[in-house]
Amino acid sequence: MLHRKPVAIVAALLLALMLAAPSLAAAQTPQSVDLRLEKLVDGLDHPVQMVDPNDGTGRFFIVEKTGKIRIFKDGKLADQPFLDITNQVSTGLEQGLLSMAFHPNFAKNGEFFIDYTDTKGNTQVERWSVSKSDANAADPQSKKTILTVDQPYPNHNGGLLLFGPDGMLYIGLGDGGSEGDPQHNGQNLDTLLSKILRIDVDTTTANLAYGIPKDNPFVNKAGARPETWAWGLRNPWRFSFDKKTGDLLIGDVGQDTYEEADFDPAGKGGLNFGWSIMEADSCYKASTCDQSGLTLPFFWYSHKVGGCSITGGYVYRGTKIKGLDGTYLAADYCSGLLWQVHPDGKGGSTVDEPISTGTTPSSFAEDASGELYLIDLQGAIYKIMAA
Repeated sequence: MLHRKPVAIVAALLLALMLAAPSLAAAQTPQSVDLRLEKLVDGLDHPVQMVDPNDGTGRFFIVEKTGKIRIFKDGKLADQPFLDITNQVSTGLEQGLLSMAFHPNFAKNGEFFIDYTDTKGNTQVERWSVSKSDANAADPQSKKTILTVDQPYPNHNGGLLLFGPDGMLYIGLGDGGSEGDPQHNGQNLDTLLSKILRIDVDTTTANLAYGIPKDNPFVNKAGARPETWAWGLRNPWRFSFDKKTGDLLIGDVGQDTYEEADFDPAGKGGLNFGWSIMEADSCYKASTCDQSGLTLPFFWYSHKVGGCSITGGYVYRGTKIKGLDGTYLAADYCSGLLWQVHPDGKGGSTVDEPISTGTTPSSFAEDASGELYLIDLQGAIYKIMAA
């Protein structure tokens, strides 16, 4: 995610996007579905995520990069934040409060988790609980750190927390930052960086504040961190699980030429997605381009189309948009382009021509019924509708 072009260029792009209307009126291919954006809420401060706790309350929780979680219900944004940790968060470049995830048993135990970069720029993953006296507020005394990861640079922090259909917590971490993976974390299994981790928050292993699932692919393997589920990722800013199949789809931000989305079949684990040997389907360092054992992306696009940073989305499994079922939506942060991608379930796909949104997509959201939303970093959230 975010800020990999010179500041002046990014500013010009953002200004152009802010002046554009959020319309999806662009050339369509025979496969693609006409879509429109319906504004759900605006006036937000750099929103990067919206989560449906699926607890029967009808609430959405909106994560603002600057350090607050807001509650949206019945068309209204609550005045008081659910959580405010602005004094604990660094917000430069790609830093900030980056995501939250509700425990699968949240309706009963009131537990949720957050991922943010602290004032030293390091990743913190914490467990919190809802206040017993106020269901719309977090308990400030409940905070427990379950994982800290040192970040050598202020970019490529990953930052997404997401519970999978297996009840395990998946954590995205980038390669540590800078450019070109200078610390060679992408192909190093003995670090948490450049990975998607999979942990059990309901147990503990040894002296850890979480458990290591016994079926993780690198358990008891010398020179590998057992938390690792997937590796060889540059910056897996946003990923998701297909509600129907359980497949994992990963939007991985590229370097200077390509953006990509990777496909991890349900329950597979252990896949190496190639960074920094590869950037998408192309060799990043030609002198070390051994592709043995690598899994190439199912979708990628070139910066020549005007992009700079992929925002991974979801496979649509709702019922409101006819013809969109099984389609993966992804967008580009700089250009605001939106793609409809049709995975073939075997690591490939067919792709429709991108359409313009006139937004700055920082994330997507999925509600309990499978309907999708687009989060605009400039302060608004839109529901994706049939045109």
